[in-house]
Amino acid sequence: MRRTLYTTLLGFEPEIKKGLKVIALPELQETADEPCDTGSNIELLQKEMEGKPVDLSLVINGWNSNEGKWAADAHSIEARAREVRQWLKARPEKVIVVITHGGFLHYLTEDWSGTRLKGTGWTNTELRSYEFSKESDEDASIIETAASRERRRGTEKPLSRTEQMELRKTTEKTWESGGIQIKPKAKKDDRDWVGAF
Repeated sequence: MRRTLYTTLLGFEPEIKKGLKVIALPELQETADEPCDTGSNIELLQKEMEGKPVDLSLVINGWNSNEGKWAADAHSIEARAREVRQWLKARPEKVIVVITHGGFLHYLTEDWSGTRLKGTGWTNTELRSYEFSKESDEDASIIETAASRERRRGTEKPLSRTEQMELRKTTEKTWESGGIQIKPKAKKDDRDWVGAF
């Protein structure tokens, strides 16, 4: 979170001086559980951000535990991404800037193009624009605007929803085998049941 907060504070300094709100949202954290990808304790963040225009009220103890909701597995990350989209959709602002990490952005945007074994299809400080799908859905899906897509991909045809889902499966397997992301723990109801009836 520190990296994204400092990127925001430096990159948007003129807008912040004009009153832009900076809200730290822990759900936007990295998708790996390596020490360099694990956030700082809330007490340390509060001390470091003291006097800076950052609202840390949504950052709770345990947000950096890499367990439960905060785990670095596909199910947990997907749930956090959905929660972020729903939170963004409920905001009163018309334009919102999200500064986060490339791996998480694939889950947030549901766009899996450009993924690699040791990384993401997003470049540092890359700008893309999205809007909420006009279809009413509980996932609060977002779609890249035509102007944003054209700016980065020209007239290349975007992947279909089915192609995106296939690419996601491949990427998650690659990230899991490469140690970038952990395999989800089996849930009780995900087990195969064997027995005599």
